Amino acid sequence: MNINRQEADMLGEEVEMLMQERAILLKVVGAAAVLVANTDPESLREEAMYAAEMLSETLNALPEETLKDALESVQAEVE
Repeated sequence: MNINRQEADMLGEEVEMLMQERAILLKVVGAAAVLVANTDPESLREEAMYAAEMLSETLNALPEETLKDALESVQAEVE
């Protein structure tokens, strides 16, 4: 399968866009992880507690390397 220069350029642009989106998503995940780590469950209302638990479970399901990248993207300390 031969691809021409225009197709190669389009693929390059798509990869660049995906990399930019990944960087933004890593910042969102990093900020969410910091928020969860610094939240006192006792201070949350029941509705917020459900959302915090769901967020915590989702963060815990991430591969360790992805979570490390996310924390680094927001310059959080990794213990």
